[in-house]
Amino acid sequence: MDRQEHPTTTWEAMQDSTVFYRKQQVYSTPGKLPNLGDFIIAGCRYGGPLALMRDTSKLVALGSGTAAFAKAQIQVYSPAGEVLLLFSWDQGKIIRFGWTSDEKLAVLNEEGTYRLYDLQGDYQQYSLGADAAEVGIIDARIHENGLVALTGSLSLLEVKGWEGGKPLTLASPGISQPPHAWAVIPPDLTISRHVEALLSVDATVYSVDNLEATDQRLSRGPFSHLAPSPNGKSLALLTSSGSLWVVSTDFQRSLADFDTSSFTTSAGEIRQVAWCGNDAVLVTFEHMALLVGPFGDTLQYFYSGPTFAITESDGVRIVGPDTCDFLQKVPVSTVSVFRPGSTAPAAILYDAWELFSKRSPKADESIRSIRPELAAAVNGCIDAAGDEWEPYWQRRLLNAAKFGKAFLDVYDATDFVNMGQALKVLNAVRFYEIGIPITYTQYTQLSPSQLISRLTARNLHLLALRISSFLNLQPSAVLKHWACAKILRSKPTSTSKETGVDDEVVCKSIVEKFETLGSAGVSYAEIAQKAWEVGRTELATKLLDHEPKSSDQVPLLLNMKEDRLALMKAVESGDTDLVYHVLLHLHKRLPLGSFFRLIEEGGPALALASKLLQVYARAQNREMLRDFYYSDDRRVDSAVLCLNEAATMSDPVAKTNEVKAAQKFFSEDKERTFEAKMVDENVRLLTLQQQLEKEADGKISFFGLSVNETLRTCLINGMGKRADKIRSDFKVPDKRYWYLKLHALTEVHDWESLDTFARSKRSPIGYQAFVQHLVEKGHTREAISYVPRCDSNKRVDLYVLCGDWRLAGKECKDRGDKTKMEELKRTCPNSLIARELEQFAASMK
Repeated sequence: MDRQEHPTTTWEAMQDSTVFYRKQQVYSTPGKLPNLGDFIIAGCRYGGPLALMRDTSKLVALGSGTAAFAKAQIQVYSPAGEVLLLFSWDQGKIIRFGWTSDEKLAVLNEEGTYRLYDLQGDYQQYSLGADAAEVGIIDARIHENGLVALTGSLSLLEVKGWEGGKPLTLASPGISQPPHAWAVIPPDLTISRHVEALLSVDATVYSVDNLEATDQRLSRGPFSHLAPSPNGKSLALLTSSGSLWVVSTDFQRSLADFDTSSFTTSAGEIRQVAWCGNDAVLVTFEHMALLVGPFGDTLQYFYSGPTFAITESDGVRIVGPDTCDFLQKVPVSTVSVFRPGSTAPAAILYDAWELFSKRSPKADESIRSIRPELAAAVNGCIDAAGDEWEPYWQRRLLNAAKFGKAFLDVYDATDFVNMGQALKVLNAVRFYEIGIPITYTQYTQLSPSQLISRLTARNLHLLALRISSFLNLQPSAVLKHWACAKILRSKPTSTSKETGVDDEVVCKSIVEKFETLGSAGVSYAEIAQKAWEVGRTELATKLLDHEPKSSDQVPLLLNMKEDRLALMKAVESGDTDLVYHVLLHLHKRLPLGSFFRLIEEGGPALALASKLLQVYARAQNREMLRDFYYSDDRRVDSAVLCLNEAATMSDPVAKTNEVKAAQKFFSEDKERTFEAKMVDENVRLLTLQQQLEKEADGKISFFGLSVNETLRTCLINGMGKRADKIRSDFKVPDKRYWYLKLHALTEVHDWESLDTFARSKRSPIGYQAFVQHLVEKGHTREAISYVPRCDSNKRVDLYVLCGDWRLAGKECKDRGDKTKMEELKRTCPNSLIARELEQFAASMK
C-alpha cells in the first residue's frame, strides 16, 4: 500500500453506509505457501503462526514437490510465509491439532496421546488414559486452554489446561453415530465457566457440558458447520442446504439468516465458516471469501486459490495464496476521524492540525469550535492511531493529538505516551521478518509480557530484550530462554578437555550477560537444569556455583548425582531442613556403606551433616546410628549408644547383652579403662540380680537396681547374708553399708536386729546418725536408747531432739553444766518441765 493512500480507500460500507469494513494487506506471500486446499490447517490467534498437514483424503499430483508428503509431516509457517518449524510424526494417525494460548502446537492422535510442540520442535507428551486408548479417539476440538475429544464410544473427554491433567468425562449426549459437525465454547466464555460442546445431530443441536446434555429441539439441521463467536455469545450454523443461521448460544434469539446457495452455485463448496470479530461472519469458498453482516449485507473478496481464515477478537485474518490480509470492522475512533464529512471533535482536531501544518489561520478557528470537547478529541485521535496499520498515519494522528493537548491546561498524557510506546512495539513485531501481525486491540488483550514470550519462542531474543527494556519490563524470562537456547546450540567439541573449555566459555558468557542486563528474577538453577537435561553436567555444575539460593542448587545437584557437592552446599547454607533433605535423599538412594563413607570423608566441612544425622538417627533410627558409629570406628559413641539402648530395655537377657556390648567397646579403647571396668561391674551386678530373682522365685524384683538398691532390697527382705556377700564382692565402703542397713532395718521396724547391728562393732558412722534417722522417721523412743552411746557433749541436744527434757536435764546435772542447764530452762516448752529443770539446777548448787 502506498503510504500516502488515504485510509478510507480500503473501506467498504454495510448497513446503509453506517458501518464500514476494511481489508488490509498485511504481508505479500507469493510462492511461499503451498496450495492450502491440499492441507489441514490450524491457525494461532493474536497474529500467531499456521500449522499445515497434508490432507490424505485428497489426491495430489506427483512431482518434484511431493517429497515431503512421503511421511506425515507438520509444517509451521509465520503469517508472512516464513517456515518456522518442520517435524515428522510417527505416533499413529493424527486426529486433530491446534494452538494453545502460549503458542504451542497440540497434536492429538487416535490412541489419545497428545504432544505440545514449541516453535523449536521440543515437546512434552501426555495421554488421555488407557480407557481412551482402548476405545480410540475419532475427533477432537482444541481451544487455547484445553481440548475436548470424541471417543470411539461417542463419549466426550475434556482436558483442562496443558499440564497433562486427568481427562474429565462430560455428560453423555446419548448419540448413536458421530455428529455431522461440532464445536466447543471455551470455559472462560460460558456462563457456567465450564466447557460447552455443541453437537449437530440429525436436525437439532445438543449442548453438552459436564453436568447435562440438552437437546435444543431445532428442526433446521443437519448443520455442516458450527462456529462460536470470539466472545462466546453467538453461534453461526450452516445448514446442508446452504443457509447461514446466526443465533445466540443459548438458542433463544435468532440474530440473522442468510442463504448462501446462490454463491455456492458459482463459487463451489463452502470451505470454512469463521467470525469476523463479533459482528459479522466470513464464509470462504475455493476462490472467494464472503462477509455476511448482521442484516444480511454482504461483501465479496476474491483470491486466486484456497484460503484459510483465523478468527480474531477484532476481525479475521485471511491467509491466501499470495497475501495475508486482515479484515475487520473499521473501529469507531477511525470512522469518527476519517469518515468523509465527519463533524466529530476528533475529525475537526485532525483537520485543524493539517491546517496548522499548512500554516493556515483557520486552524485556530477549528480548535475554538471544539474547545469544550478538545480532551475527547485528543483521546479520539490517540485511539485512531492505535487502529491504523501504517506508521505514516499513526504519526499523523499522534501529531494531531499532540497539537490538541497543547491547548489544554490540564491533560494526563499517560495514554498518549503509552500509545506511542505500544505502536513502536507493534510496528517492530509486524515487520515481515518477525511476522506477528497483531493489532493494538489484540496487543492489549494478549499483554506485552505474552508478546515478549512469543518473540523468545522464536529465538528473537535481542528484539525481546529491547522491547522489555523499552517497556520497563523485567528481562528475566528473555534471559532465561536465551541461556537455554545458547546451551542447546553450543555443541561441545570432541575431546573431554576441550569440552571443559567450551563449558567454561558458555558459563562465562551467560553469567556476564545476566550481570550486565540484571538477573534479579533469573534462577541459575533453572538454566543449569536445562544444561543437565541435554547431557552437559559440568556446565550445569559451573552454573550452579552462581546460584545464590542453596534451596535451588541442592535439588538439582541431587538429581545430577553430585552427592558430595549437594551435601556441601546444604551445609554451607546453614539451613538444617535442607541438610536433612539431602541426608534422607542420599540415605534412601545410596548403599549404607557409601552413604556413611561420603559423610566421613567430608571431614570438618561436613561436621554439621554428621551431627544432624546423629540427631535424626538417635530419634528415629537407632540401628542406622549404630551402623554409622561402627563404620566410623567410634567405639566410645557405640558404647554410649549401647548403654542408652540398655536403659530403655526391660528384658533382662537383652539388657545384659547390650551392657556387655558396651563393655566390649570400652575395653577396645585404651583411654577408657575406667569406663570398661565400671561397665564390667554393671554386667556382674546384672548377672547377680538375675540370680537373686531366681533364688526368690521371682517374688522379689532386683533386676536393673543399683548396688545400693540391691543391698537395701536384700536387707528389707531378710537376706542379710546375701547383702554381706554383695557388700564384699562390690567393695561397698563401711560407712555406706552402715547407712544402708540403718535405713533398711528402720524401714521394716526390726529394732532387735538394729540393736544387734549397732553392738556388732564400733559404728563407722557414729551413733548420732542412728538417733537422727530414727527421730526423722518418728521413732523417738527407740532413738533415746542410742543417745548414751553418742559423745557426751552432744547428748543433751540429742535428748532434746528426742523430746526427753528430763533426761537432758539429768545429763546436765551429771556433767555439772550450769550454762547448758540455763539454756534448757529458757527453751523448755512448758512450766512443768521448767519446774523439774529447776529442781535439777537446785541440786547442782
